[in-house]
Amino acid sequence: MHTGQELRRDEPDPPPPPEPVAIVGIAALYPRAQGVDRYWRFLTEFLPESGAPAPEHRSLADIADHEVDVAAFGIPPAQAGSMARMQLLMLEAARQCLADAGHPGRPLPADRTDVLTGTCFGLDRQYANALRVEGSRYARELERAASSEEAGAQLRQLLLDRLGGSPHDRVGEMASTIPARIATAFKLRGRALALESADATSVLGIAQAVHSLRDGSADAALVLAGQLRENPLLPAALAAKQAADGRSGGTLGEGVGAVLLKRLSSAVADGDRVYATLRACAVRHAPRPGVFRHPAAPGARRATARAACAAAGVPDASVRYVECTGSGAPHETAAEQEAFGGTATVTLGSVRDRLGHTFANAGMAALTKVALALHHRSIPAPGTARDWPADPGGAPRRAAVSGASLTGTLSHLLLEEYVPPAAPAAATGRAPRSRTAARTEAAAEPIAVISYGARFSGAPDADSCWQAYLSGRDRIGPLPPALLDRDLYHAPGALSFSHAYTDHGSPVTVPDRPPPGLSLTPERYAALDPAQRVGLAVAAEVLSGHRPGAPGLTGAGLIAVGSSLGLGRDRLAGARHGLRALEPEFARLPALARMSAADREKLLDLVRERYAAATAQDGAGGAGGTDGGHSPDDAAGPGGGTLDGWLASGTAALIAGEYGLSATPVAVEAACASSLAALDLAAGQLRAGSVDYALAGGVELPCNARDMILCCSLGLLSRTRITPFDSAADGFTPGDGCALFLLKRYADARRDGDPILGVLRGIGASNDAKSLIAPDTDGQARAIRRAFAQAGADFPPSSVDYLEAHGTGTQVGDRVEIAAAARVYAAPERTRPLEVGSAKSFFGHTFAAAGSAGLLRVLLALKAGTLPPNTNLHRLNPALGLAAVPAAVSTQAAPWEPVAGRPRRAAVSSFGTGGINYHLLVEEGPR
Repeated sequence: MHTGQELRRDEPDPPPPPEPVAIVGIAALYPRAQGVDRYWRFLTEFLPESGAPAPEHRSLADIADHEVDVAAFGIPPAQAGSMARMQLLMLEAARQCLADAGHPGRPLPADRTDVLTGTCFGLDRQYANALRVEGSRYARELERAASSEEAGAQLRQLLLDRLGGSPHDRVGEMASTIPARIATAFKLRGRALALESADATSVLGIAQAVHSLRDGSADAALVLAGQLRENPLLPAALAAKQAADGRSGGTLGEGVGAVLLKRLSSAVADGDRVYATLRACAVRHAPRPGVFRHPAAPGARRATARAACAAAGVPDASVRYVECTGSGAPHETAAEQEAFGGTATVTLGSVRDRLGHTFANAGMAALTKVALALHHRSIPAPGTARDWPADPGGAPRRAAVSGASLTGTLSHLLLEEYVPPAAPAAATGRAPRSRTAARTEAAAEPIAVISYGARFSGAPDADSCWQAYLSGRDRIGPLPPALLDRDLYHAPGALSFSHAYTDHGSPVTVPDRPPPGLSLTPERYAALDPAQRVGLAVAAEVLSGHRPGAPGLTGAGLIAVGSSLGLGRDRLAGARHGLRALEPEFARLPALARMSAADREKLLDLVRERYAAATAQDGAGGAGGTDGGHSPDDAAGPGGGTLDGWLASGTAALIAGEYGLSATPVAVEAACASSLAALDLAAGQLRAGSVDYALAGGVELPCNARDMILCCSLGLLSRTRITPFDSAADGFTPGDGCALFLLKRYADARRDGDPILGVLRGIGASNDAKSLIAPDTDGQARAIRRAFAQAGADFPPSSVDYLEAHGTGTQVGDRVEIAAAARVYAAPERTRPLEVGSAKSFFGHTFAAAGSAGLLRVLLALKAGTLPPNTNLHRLNPALGLAAVPAAVSTQAAPWEPVAGRPRRAAVSSFGTGGINYHLLVEEGPR
């Protein structure tokens, strides 16, 4: 390790180090190590196997479903079968972590406790739902080949019996339902969101929690991370990537872990046991074009470590133990040794030698190990745990978790042992008060939008979106056959687990080639998920005037993209593999019993051939298929670039790598509020000074058979088209879309002469902690109030002219949204009605991209000085209660007259499944 240099006398004093964050609760669910004490013993016990443990020791399959009592978490039996297995494990990990921290005996600050979860790739229910839908295509080919409708019906029933089917399948499969379930089970009403950043996932979740605690937006944070081998092709895809790079790596492991974090002052005042403290979280990104691969970069690793020590104000040499995460490939191990192992005073270790590479969970498993080592003052080693000598100078013991991820993220978490004060504060046993951290001037600093880009149905760029609004015509219509096979998947009428009762959507055109100037090979581009291709195209629009290295776009950055954490290409590959695995059972269908074994084999060969030909027609260049895209790797098996197209954070990583941006990539899922959650994360890191610029927004392509069927089974979709605020509103229409925004601190944008297209003044977030589906007035109003609290006293509710509503076009949803707005926006000083609208009336509900569609509409309206219209509003719903605000919903564009003495102001709402609420406040830039 390198020793920190003395400051020269003419240099300014460094800023004081931020307050340490205490780890006050831990949960560990790992193979052969379930529970904190068992995990510690597992780290030190002798394993008879040479090298890494055997594969069977890396599986969590030994935790039976019945061991997680869903009823104890208030989950109705009707929903239990639709829950992803990761939900069950994380609920149990949350329970164990909170119990380890002394709860419920020691209450949490419920309104100010965030829940962040990290997972990577699809979840088992996503694969099961995709398999059930894709199986209908296989069944049709069987019917045709066997000339037997009975055979097809029996196959569909076999899949339904094997995989289940419920109206709750869509909610149960979502990654963001996991933090929402936890928040609901334990009545936690802060943020609830899911993150993914390849094998840096858990580190970024921890770093985000530390940010929220230090900026005072949260008083406690429950962070969970897990990895399961849900897609049977995942190990092969990892191996193919390593082989394509001419390297070998470790085996994929499984595990779920959790930590409960508080500011140290809060933990001490509350009488919490403190395992260890987090002093600093340094995160950097090393961009490189081409397929994703783990960087070696020993020099960059050392620089990241120095940044962490500098942030904490401690000497580099005071860190005596470094826990390394990563795949375990030889070149990584060599880089770790070169970066940190050059001195006898530093010990290196890695829990992957025991668990394998637990990918999304890797940082959590490592952090847990280091926190326990500091707590026990022992360094774990196989077969023993040796004492950790005290520092000769009396400094606390210090350690670090260092990692380098597949998508180029370098991280260094600096931990320190907790030494109780001589006279510790006595625990009162009362609920802790809300102790907001002292806010610096930067904490409430406005954030400037300096560029944007978009792609929605019939609108290939941002300016085209505005023309669509002015036209007054929606972009909704029957989906093309490549997206929805009507003969197979469309059946108007009753709810079904195999058919959609509507065929309408708002599809986007997926690019068939990369943006000009990028050097992606045709093979690499073909392996990308359609959502990644759309995101890359929109990023090209955003960055067209802001190239890397140009003035104003230098330093560290963040790319946060709201997205489903399970991409269509990943789900579809898993589903098609599942069909092949089930073929022996298909041969035993009663309708085929009269055939000889040889004839059955010939029949199934023919079905397999015809099915492969049919799926090939989806086309690798578009968004065809039941789940958003045909994979060229399906027949030949995973290739070196396959894994890249399965990563939700791959959209952000692709942008960073191809444009050479030193910007950490992350995908954010908060159901339909994902875009605003990504913007919240980006704005927070800008205000904290962690990054100098951020690209944030959202992308999702739900116009496909799988999403249509799952949403219809719960009755969410309109049978005609979405009509927000109309008395006949009966649900939403899905729409594809993407919008991204380039952000900087307002002062930096003014300094650099950037065009300021809008200013983000405040973002509020909350969770209802009541219901996964039913909207809640209290929770939505809470998010709105938090946005205004962040914006400050000079931005009162009465100053907002326009509300871009979530507007899902349901009777209950529209009514609750207006009621929540009335609680905050109704004020006697309001001089004119609050104008209300929704982009969904034009482009449908774009799921994770919905909030970004709303923000784009506001920014375009500010630019034009025009209030945007709504469409498809035939009769305003009299039950909305607009007069209580007062508010108005217009179907005509109108001049946006400014108010003397202040800029035009607007708000954007996004509310998601799971009771997730976000509210964003925007004002126009300098005139």
